[in-house]
Amino acid sequence: MKSLSVYRPLTIENALSDFEHYLESFFGDSMAAPSERIFNRLPAVDVQEKENNYLLEAELPGYDEKNIEVHVDGGNLTIASKQEEEKERKDKDAKEGAFLIRERRCNSFSRSFRLPENADPNAVAASFKNGVLSLEIKKRSEAQKRVIEIKAS
Repeated sequence: MKSLSVYRPLTIENALSDFEHYLESFFGDSMAAPSERIFNRLPAVDVQEKENNYLLEAELPGYDEKNIEVHVDGGNLTIASKQEEEKERKDKDAKEGAFLIRERRCNSFSRSFRLPENADPNAVAASFKNGVLSLEIKKRSEAQKRVIEIKAS
């Protein structure tokens, strides 16, 4: 018995599509939106308690401090960023040729933390260096340790 099959000439698009189907069957994961699966990860964060403050450090390689937003709302601290493809880059790319794979279009995240009771939400300082965002969150003065001198009578 003869069967009918669709003729697909070998092109780069077909080869990439076949490769995506192969990966999908191997990993059991949808290849429809790789940017959502791979690139929308939350940044790794370290939080350290010190005597007078808390230090929060977030790894944000490839980010620019202009695209990072830090805000405090009540007792919640949120770090967020949204990077979108620039129009200039689109125009430049159109002149140079079409992309075969395009996974670096935009990247965004939002991560929130509940501040401890003894943290001062009005005393948060931020710095960004070498892809690491550092937030210093001061403790309230009444919450800090103090040594009480004992007087001899």
